[in-house]
Amino acid sequence: MDNAHVVTGVSGPANTPAWRRFTPPLIAAGIGVGTLALLHFRDPHVEGSYGLCPVYALFDVYCPGCGGMRAMHNLTDGRIIDSLHSNLLVLPLVLAFAVFVIDWFGRARRGQRWRLPGLSPVTVWTFFALLIGYSVLRNTPWGTWLTPV
Repeated sequence: MDNAHVVTGVSGPANTPAWRRFTPPLIAAGIGVGTLALLHFRDPHVEGSYGLCPVYALFDVYCPGCGGMRAMHNLTDGRIIDSLHSNLLVLPLVLAFAVFVIDWFGRARRGQRWRLPGLSPVTVWTFFALLIGYSVLRNTPWGTWLTPV
């Protein structure tokens, strides 16, 4: 008999009760769905509905997140082009979050621990460089097509 498959006496994710394994990804999924529901039913296009962006209020420039709530609202209405016009970053970030939570559920189902995506330093620095470039461009006359609507 192969002893590699015997798991008696081992404490770890595989022996954790199902409700404890599924609680964290369920909470993350619930927060995501709750956020989408809130932004669907309370329209951020209405001025003052969520207050002011502190970066825009203090410095009169668009931060990388400006227009994000409007983009999420547009996504829940099925207006993908309007969503991309409000904030180009929201759709890829929502998709990445969904993939992360689905992977988390799958790993919890198999009794494995959750994991963060493995990103190389080059990928991380490239992302930050693109984020800074996006922020600068959307505040110049050449980047008016990136300003939130």
